[in-house]
Amino acid sequence: MSRITVAELLQSDKISQEVHIKGWVRTFRANRFIALNDGSTINNIQCVVDFENTNETLLKRITTGAAVSVTGTLIESQGKGQKVEISVTKIEILGDSNPEEYPIQPKRHSLEFLRENAHLRIRTNTFAAVMRVRSALSFAVHKYFTENGFYNFHAPIITGSDAEGAGEMFKVSVFEPNDAPKDEEGNVDFSQDFFGKETNLTVSGQLEAETYAMALGKVYTFGPTFRAENSNTTRHLAEFWMVEPEVAFMDLDGNMDLGEDFIKKVIQDVLVSCKDDIEFLEQRLLQEEKSKPAIERSEMPLIEKLKFVTENDFKRVSYTEAIDILRNSKPNKKKKFQFPINEWGADLQSEHERFLVEKHFKCPVILFDYPADIKAFYMRLNEDGKTVRAMDILFPGIGEIVGGAQREERLDVLKEKIKALDIDEKELWWYLDTRKFGTAVHSGFGLGFERLVQFVTGMGNIRDVIPFPRTPQNAEF
Repeated sequence: MSRITVAELLQSDKISQEVHIKGWVRTFRANRFIALNDGSTINNIQCVVDFENTNETLLKRITTGAAVSVTGTLIESQGKGQKVEISVTKIEILGDSNPEEYPIQPKRHSLEFLRENAHLRIRTNTFAAVMRVRSALSFAVHKYFTENGFYNFHAPIITGSDAEGAGEMFKVSVFEPNDAPKDEEGNVDFSQDFFGKETNLTVSGQLEAETYAMALGKVYTFGPTFRAENSNTTRHLAEFWMVEPEVAFMDLDGNMDLGEDFIKKVIQDVLVSCKDDIEFLEQRLLQEEKSKPAIERSEMPLIEKLKFVTENDFKRVSYTEAIDILRNSKPNKKKKFQFPINEWGADLQSEHERFLVEKHFKCPVILFDYPADIKAFYMRLNEDGKTVRAMDILFPGIGEIVGGAQREERLDVLKEKIKALDIDEKELWWYLDTRKFGTAVHSGFGLGFERLVQFVTGMGNIRDVIPFPRTPQNAEF
C-alpha cells in the first residue's frame, strides 16, 4: 500500500478505508494514543493503538521522536480536536528514540535552547511552521518574477568587487594564514593566489545583475550573500539570502511600483498557501506577547499586520519630508529617540522608520531621494547634486525591508563618484563598460529574504528563520 501524508489524510474522504502513513511520534498517551506528524502540516493525526493486542516491548519503543510506520482504518474521531483518526491494525518502529537522551521533549523550550539544537528544532511545531512558510515564500518569489517576465540570474558567490563599499567581507584564499607569499612591500601577494587577485564572498549580486539586465531586460538573483560584520543583534546574520531584481529602462517610480507589487503578491500567496501555519504562529505570538511589558507589545496580531501591508497603498515620502516630520515629532522633542534627529543628512535608524510607519502614516512607507553621502556610489545623482534616486520600503515592526535605487547610468558622473570614494576604476572596468556601450536608465532593489520570513512569521530573532544561522563565533552544524 502506498504511503499517504498527514496533510492529505486530514483533507481526504477515506473514512472506513485502510490507510498507510509514516512519521515521527510527537506524544504517546496512556499506551493508546499516538500523536503522529510527518512534516506535511502543522496538524498531527491521532493513531489509536489497541494496547491489549499489541506487544508490550513494541509499546515501550513508541516514544517521542521515534519514526514509525502505521497501517489502519481511518475513522471519525471519538474525541475533541480532530475530525478523523486512525484505528491502528499494524505498527512498525522504523527508528528508535531514547527518551532519556532526546532533547526535544513535548514541553515548552526556549528559543535559545532550540538554537543550540538547530539540527533537531525543526521537529517542533514552531520551527516546522516557520520553515514551511519560508519554503512557500521562496516559491512565491520565483513564481512572481517568472509570471512577470523576469529571467533568473545566478550571480557569482566569489567576487573581486565590493558592491556596498562597506569593506566587511569574508576573504577567499588558498594561502595558509601564516605562510602567505609576500610582495616587495611586505603585503600578501594575491597574484600568486588561486584567482590571481584578492577575492571575497559576495555581499550582493547587484553589480553583476545590472550587466545582465542591460541585455535581457529584466533579471533577478536569489542567492546567498555574506557580511563579515561583527554584529550580534536580532537583525543580523553573517550568511543570508538576497532577492535582487534589476530592470532596464525603468526609473525610480517604476522601481517603487515593482517593489510594492512584488512584496504584496508574495505575502498574499502565503496567506493562502500557509493558512494553518500562519494561524498557529499568530497564536504563538499572542502567547509570547502576554509575557512582555505593555509598552513592548505589538499593536497588531500577525495576520492583521500582514493584511496591513497587502491591503494598504504604500505612502511615498521624500527623505527631506521624513526628516521634517521626525524632527518635529513628539518622541524627538521629548528626547525619546535613542538617536535624536537634529539635522538633514542623518542616517535613519529602525526607531525612526517604525515611527513613520506605525505612528505617523499608519501604513507601509517608501522613502526616496536620500542624501548622496549616506548611500552607495552606484545610485543616480539628482539634479540638486545632494540627493540620489534611492528608495527604502519600511514595514511595521521591522523598519527597512527593501533597499533599492535607480542606478547611475551616466559614465562621467559614475567615474566622478568612484574617484571621490577612492575606488580603483580598474577593479570595476567591466561595470563601467555597461555605461560605455548602450547605457540606459535602469533600476533595481534588494530584499533580505530572512527579514521577509521574519516579518511573515512574526519571529523576533532572525536566527530563527534560517535553518542553520551563521553569526559571530557560531558556525555549528
